[in-house]
Amino acid sequence: MDIRNRAIVTGGGSGIGAAVSRLMLDAGYEVVAVGLDAPDWEAPGFSFEKLDLLDLDATRAFAERCAAERPVTHFVHNAGFILPNLLEEAKPEDLVTLTTIHAGSALVFAQALVPGMKERGFGRIIFNSSRASLGVRTRTAYSYSKAGIHGMMRTWALELGAFGITVNTVAPGPILTENFWGIVEKDGPVQRQIAESLPVKRIGLPEDVARAILFFADPLNGYVTGQTLFVCGGASIGSP
Repeated sequence: MDIRNRAIVTGGGSGIGAAVSRLMLDAGYEVVAVGLDAPDWEAPGFSFEKLDLLDLDATRAFAERCAAERPVTHFVHNAGFILPNLLEEAKPEDLVTLTTIHAGSALVFAQALVPGMKERGFGRIIFNSSRASLGVRTRTAYSYSKAGIHGMMRTWALELGAFGITVNTVAPGPILTENFWGIVEKDGPVQRQIAESLPVKRIGLPEDVARAILFFADPLNGYVTGQTLFVCGGASIGSP
């Protein structure tokens, strides 16, 4: 397989991550998915490793092992969770937890993978952030950590562009996943209200986000770096 086609996808076994994994496989990538949610499907070129990304020592060991085995040219950091709370109930430790999984684990992976990308003169690093980075009720810790990703991504883009490595972010709005339904009743009135509030009048699907990630992953799209693409049905235009 072409060395330009080996991707690590965090949270690649379910939800948006699974959609990313499947589309990358269809496009000819070898995909290594990592996280806590094991996929209920198999495919040629696809493997899964159970990994708690809050354990930075285990994450570092895995990332270094992957880098030593074979070239890794694409890193998609999709894993994460929300910890929703109003201001009065938000905890300082929530900031630490979400920063660890959304940014800290990405840093650990990048430090293991970037040297090889530099050596080969090619790499793609893509974050899955959130429209919540602009602010959403009950998202104190989540919006903080996701907004931080944007600044870190832009910094890496400045540092790595000369080596043929692009760094970009996709920021989804509401997407129909188990994560979403863990907060909003599936097919209930709140879900319908959210859909109606969006300019496109529907809630997104995992594949909507995955297609945007595949754009940034394409080796031909090396002139785009340091950018955030909101895949949100228009939610980022105003404040629904």
